[in-house]
Amino acid sequence: MVLAGVMLFSCENSLSKINEITQVEDTLAAITTYDINYQRSDSGFVQIKLESPLMKRFLGNDEYNEFPVGFEITFYDKEGNPTSYITANYGVSYIKRKYMHARNNVVIKNFETKEELYTENLVWNQKTKLIKSNTFVKLVMPDKTIFGDSMWANEAFTEHEVYNIKGELEVVDDTNNP
Repeated sequence: MVLAGVMLFSCENSLSKINEITQVEDTLAAITTYDINYQRSDSGFVQIKLESPLMKRFLGNDEYNEFPVGFEITFYDKEGNPTSYITANYGVSYIKRKYMHARNNVVIKNFETKEELYTENLVWNQKTKLIKSNTFVKLVMPDKTIFGDSMWANEAFTEHEVYNIKGELEVVDDTNNP
């Protein structure tokens, strides 16, 4: 009888240990979606189209969507013509913060200016409407290619600045003009 009592009470866990285990957030996706094709429109015209073979949604205080095998987002003008797109092999989009992190073979193309940006890491802050990269970038323009170690751009990719530029640049000498 004493042996049975010892065994019964020796398997008891402390309440603090149980609380610690149960307070860990779930790391499993609440929703898993395959072959998504999401379109956002206004007045019948598509503004944004998002495509991805796999999207996982995680719930909690900081909800986010993960694109573990890549994504492509195409932006359209008011007439429904594509203006630019961004693609990457991995992405995370934080819903409440309106913040997206893309990495691994990130490409941005502007169809109007014919400019393309290549990098491995990119952050898109949808609140400030800015895109930033603190890693090596390659900016291909119709008349030149610029390499740098970081950059920023507006989300339409019509204005941008590359830092610590490396590459050939054409410099116009205007000292002869009064």
